[in-house]
Amino acid sequence: MVVGVGRVVYRIHDCRSLKGKRKIVKAIIMRLRNHFNASVAEVGANDIHQRAEIGFSMVGNDRAVINSKVDKFFNMAEDLGLAEVIDMEMEIISL
Repeated sequence: MVVGVGRVVYRIHDCRSLKGKRKIVKAIIMRLRNHFNASVAEVGANDIHQRAEIGFSMVGNDRAVINSKVDKFFNMAEDLGLAEVIDMEMEIISL
């Protein structure tokens, strides 16, 4: 079993409230979750208006496939255009 986990950190410009941030983060999470059928959630910076940390995980049986899907996930996370990506990290674990 191979598990791919990662984190994407966004900077949300022109966001003045947690309500506005929640709207953008929810849109990002739903698009990524639906497109990749992955577990996606906000994992940090919950009280900061202009920053969001999104975590995700994927499970499979081939390391190359998971690596490819994680790369595609990162590409889509950047291409959404809802917020600026400022950091990304990933780890692939074989169990």
